[in-house]
Amino acid sequence: MKSKHGDDGTDAVEQTAAEATRTLVVGPYPSGRGAAAREARSPEARIGEAVALGDAIDLDVRRDVVVNLGTVRPSTYLGKGKVEELAEACEELDIGLVVMDCALSPVQQRNLEKAFGTKVIDRTGLILEIFGRRARTKEGTLQVELAHLAYQKSRLVRSWTHLERQRGGFGFLGGPGETQIETDRRLIEERMARIERDLEHVKQTRATNRKTRVDVPFPTVALVGYTNAGKSTLFNRLTKAAVLADDMVFATLDPTLRVLKLPHRGKVILSDTVGFISDLPTMLVSAFRATLEEVVSADVILHVRDVAHEDTQAQSADVLAILRELGVDADDRERVIEVWNKADLLDEDRLAATLDAAAHKRADERPAVVSALTGQGVDDLLATIERRLATHATSLNVDLDPSDGRGLNWLYETTEILARQDGEDGTIHLTVRVAPERMERVQNRFPQAERVLVEPD
Repeated sequence: MKSKHGDDGTDAVEQTAAEATRTLVVGPYPSGRGAAAREARSPEARIGEAVALGDAIDLDVRRDVVVNLGTVRPSTYLGKGKVEELAEACEELDIGLVVMDCALSPVQQRNLEKAFGTKVIDRTGLILEIFGRRARTKEGTLQVELAHLAYQKSRLVRSWTHLERQRGGFGFLGGPGETQIETDRRLIEERMARIERDLEHVKQTRATNRKTRVDVPFPTVALVGYTNAGKSTLFNRLTKAAVLADDMVFATLDPTLRVLKLPHRGKVILSDTVGFISDLPTMLVSAFRATLEEVVSADVILHVRDVAHEDTQAQSADVLAILRELGVDADDRERVIEVWNKADLLDEDRLAATLDAAAHKRADERPAVVSALTGQGVDDLLATIERRLATHATSLNVDLDPSDGRGLNWLYETTEILARQDGEDGTIHLTVRVAPERMERVQNRFPQAERVLVEPD
């Protein structure tokens, strides 16, 4: 076993983490032919991510262990010898929580708790706990609680001990719970029904807000990406906002929307969404579907990748898989733009190779290589967004009489103004960009408008 955080319990780390839960992280990863499902990632990278998940909620990770798993045991997931070895480690290190970086059945979870003499949660439980800590808005809290309850409901039949770890209706790391399992199941079902009703109202409100935005000439651009890929940092760079952008997984949970100005004075609504992760629990995807509808309805999707990460390809595959699960065509190159972020972390040779690889891709597949931290490449990214948005839009030249203030105001509200010149006689010369769904309205009101072949710089 390998220790990263100190095993003797006498160093300074223990003094600063005295009240944190002493945790053992176990990565039971399939070996040999059974490893095909996630063999794109090395065991070291996977256990490192699991430790980062623990760090995200301030667990005191005392040791992390990779287990090369040949066969999954129905009763304990791990083999008997390995279970005994880990039980000894739990006693030696006075472990209060074991995190299994896999999906455990209720029976496996209960049996491991008996063997280890401590609490055990799997990857799904850990991610749910993180989301519970990160939710800030009422909507986010409801979505997380719904996912928690769905997870707990599936474990009530044989997992009585988990009722002792509920906190505020959900959570796994402390607090008293119900004493009667049947009562608890009924209360969970009733609470889930209430939350689903509340979230349906949220969905309707979002639909109304989205319809309102359709009436405003602002396209929408959504940021998606693997957790900790730098989405929020890029969001802040583009919009001059102050969204939490710490170096941690799931730093941002609730969606944030801001207006972003493009180079030619056009505007878009930029949306920052929750980060994705491998093996994202199905109930979380379902619970957050209302939030992720911002992605589904976006005109342009920016897929932000941490190009400096050793598993960037595997992370990209996970993000694309979730997009497809949401009903998004992840292969639509007119809509999805890859953003290769964290270029500042690449050494000179890797940066040159990355830029060369990007340059040799087809124009419609070419990624934007940026550093959200330093601003490198951000201007090129904005230009790319503008070009993609202009693909299906039409530009028109419109001349207005100086007395037509109502028509001028209507154009500002309905179209994107690219250029304006006021003639000596007072005539107002406008170049506007019109979204396809508004083209007929503009032409009906200004039949004299002429199409523009080359947009102004």
